[in-house]
Amino acid sequence: MTDVAQGGASAGGWSPERSAAGGHNPYLIAFVVSIATFMEVLDTTIANVALRHIAGGLAVGIDESTYVITSYLVANAIVLSISGWLSTVIGRKRFYMMCVATFTVASLLCGFAWNLQSLVLFRILQGLGGGGMATSEQAILADSFPPHKRGQAFAIYGVAVVVAPVIGPTLGGWITDTYSWHWVFLINVPMGLLSLVLVGTLVKEPSGAEEERAALLSKGLRVDYVGFALVAIGLGSLEYVLDEGQRNDWFGSNLIVTFAVLSAASLLALIPWELTREEPIIDLRLLGRRQFAACFLVMLGTGAVLISTTQLLPQLLQTELNYTALLAGLALSPGGVATLVLMPVVGRLVGTVQPKYLIMFGATVVAFSMWHLTGLTGDISYGYAALSRIFLAIGLPFLFLPVTTASYDGIPPDKTNQASALINVARNIGGSMGVALAQTVLAQRQQFHQSRLIEHAAPSDLGYQQTIDTMTRFFQAQGSNASDAAAQAVAWVGQTLQQQVDFLAYIDVFWTLAIIAVLMIPTAAVLRPINLGAPPRGH
Repeated sequence: MTDVAQGGASAGGWSPERSAAGGHNPYLIAFVVSIATFMEVLDTTIANVALRHIAGGLAVGIDESTYVITSYLVANAIVLSISGWLSTVIGRKRFYMMCVATFTVASLLCGFAWNLQSLVLFRILQGLGGGGMATSEQAILADSFPPHKRGQAFAIYGVAVVVAPVIGPTLGGWITDTYSWHWVFLINVPMGLLSLVLVGTLVKEPSGAEEERAALLSKGLRVDYVGFALVAIGLGSLEYVLDEGQRNDWFGSNLIVTFAVLSAASLLALIPWELTREEPIIDLRLLGRRQFAACFLVMLGTGAVLISTTQLLPQLLQTELNYTALLAGLALSPGGVATLVLMPVVGRLVGTVQPKYLIMFGATVVAFSMWHLTGLTGDISYGYAALSRIFLAIGLPFLFLPVTTASYDGIPPDKTNQASALINVARNIGGSMGVALAQTVLAQRQQFHQSRLIEHAAPSDLGYQQTIDTMTRFFQAQGSNASDAAAQAVAWVGQTLQQQVDFLAYIDVFWTLAIIAVLMIPTAAVLRPINLGAPPRGH
């Protein structure tokens, strides 16, 4: 939806001859483009419920298996920064098909991954393909429809984006329980092939896009290689620090220190470099605008809460409450339905209510949903878990749609592609940082709570003695002899203590995410009013 201004129509006026539909029904093109969108968004949610099975299948810890999520997000964010330029140079249709082909081949390789390292490598490749899709898809839609019908085109596109997360967790759980986690990735292969055939047959490279490409090539290619390298090194090193820091004693490890310095140096060097380029790969000047900077920060926080909880809730339900992957997925799906229902409602509100108020309301609902999860106990029902996801899903449309509207207010039309890249980078990097933060807080708070609770599990503690005596008699009543009953009582106390440690640590994680959501409220308050009588400039 963000790249309407860069479509072939935007340069010189739209006409049927300049359409990407190539004489076909443009709604058919919208459907065809949405197939790959559906596949890519589905993949970001379908893998979450399979993490426990992936960890078991590859003999790694649950915390290590989160690399499957974060590596994809970082690769996705890195390629976004150059996808608009590549789309113009290579051609939208050609670049789009290259991205779909890359994503499909990478999915096949993920399905046959033999260890965690190979799976993460293939997920990075998958992220590179997936990250390039969005810009091209939106440009193709803008080229296929006349300006007054583009809203309908993006509505079809938006349905695919919303429906995929609805069925993703449930489908992923069913596939994992019925077959294996490998099929979570292999299911993308037939969908990718179908998309390639349909796009290759039905979509046309618009003459306007070809003219833009020819004009760009005639001037000679000027690629900001240094800027791209700084982005890749900075974000990649930051992700390594976030993922490995907890396991390697943070700055007690020379390797962590090295990557932290490398990340900081690259990202700091990126600022003066990009500000002095005529054609920067990332236009950091946009972040100097109060309106856009506030939207960027809100999207960063939204990505952190959304993606970390999408990974954390199935992990909690499966490891602590013994849910199957399918049941854990079903606990997330009602939230997707709530989002689907509210999307058109919020879409109408965006045209009548200032975005800052909608964002503040959405952040408040998200904070409430995280607070709701701090009431976690070992006796929670399926309904409690599903309701917490519904609360979160109610708040999300009030964040995503108004942020999109407000972020393009005052942005020149020729900068919308850069704005689109930065907002998408904010969501992905926020999600990656959120997952890493959640796992770090979880591990550290587990250590803290265990050290405190274990103080009372000593033979000299009167409460401990009474509990052991009570449980010993209980197990004897179940038919165990005195010796076995005493051992079972000690084991039961240890198991109960560990479960309480885990629950307390999860509660601390949800408090942390609630604080992030609360911080989004004053951030949104600084947004200036926009003109609701017309679409924002450049959008």
